[in-house]
Amino acid sequence: MQRRTLLMQALPACLLPASQPRAQGNGKPVRLVVPFTPGGSTDILARVIATRLGTAMGQTFIVENKPGAGGSLGAESVARAEADGSTLLMGHIGTLAVNASLYPKLPYDPVKSFAPVAWVARVPNVLVVNANSGIRSLQDLVARAKARPGLLTYSSGGNGSAAHIAFEYLKLRTKIFMSHIPYRGTAPSVTDLISGQVDATFTGGPAVMPHVKSGRLRALAVSSSRRMAAFPDVPTVAESGYPGFEADQWYGVVAPAGTPAELVGRLNLAINRILALPDVAQQLAAEGAEPVQATPQEFAGLIAREIPRWREVVRAGNVKPE
Repeated sequence: MQRRTLLMQALPACLLPASQPRAQGNGKPVRLVVPFTPGGSTDILARVIATRLGTAMGQTFIVENKPGAGGSLGAESVARAEADGSTLLMGHIGTLAVNASLYPKLPYDPVKSFAPVAWVARVPNVLVVNANSGIRSLQDLVARAKARPGLLTYSSGGNGSAAHIAFEYLKLRTKIFMSHIPYRGTAPSVTDLISGQVDATFTGGPAVMPHVKSGRLRALAVSSSRRMAAFPDVPTVAESGYPGFEADQWYGVVAPAGTPAELVGRLNLAINRILALPDVAQQLAAEGAEPVQATPQEFAGLIAREIPRWREVVRAGNVKPE
């Protein structure tokens, strides 16, 4: 998978007016920045959207991976970009909510630095272990962790990543202690779980679903309030003995603050139309994601609510950034 990938795919003409305006008028390609390495949930979802936005907005869209500092480097680059629609960010719970508690000197403000465009998807985290581990349920994992405190390990895409925060919340609720092994990205963290280098991970469905289906990983529980259609036999954490537990990841597109409201509205309309396509809904479902069609204002409200919610988990787990 190339670091910079040109993605264009025709959208059925009946879904968009023939005179659909361009995202911006200076002729530049639009960069959709993914602040993480290729292969993770943010990257997968960004490419699903970008493949169709080119035709929908009448211009070239490019996905650009810009990882580092828990997504902060890519997010900062978008916050500082020209507010003309030529640069967008595929943000998520980490970059737009959790990082506000992780970094005392965060180089952007999740609320003030961006114009929310569209809430793209909600992605339940899936708690997985190596299929050969002998662990078959969340209860098994908890029992083994309590019998061997600190000896079991879990991986994530990096210190302060969404997977790290989700597992810290799980530790808080189950009262277990497992050592955190951070990686530079979700893909390598999953690869080492498959090879048996770590004991578990609790990350977005898109990154682990193929490996669960292939039989290399075993899914123990999902973080959502209801079971996933992709894993109907896998219980929720709440069903597994921890009522009220919910720790889904969420993803959405934002633009630099000051981007004209009319342009934000056109982008929101195009993305929501894309999310309503049956083949897109099926593709996201196959990846463990649930599309969400919302207004920019509704997405802004989500961001504002999530920032204080995760501050307590960050403090309780003494989570520190890389």
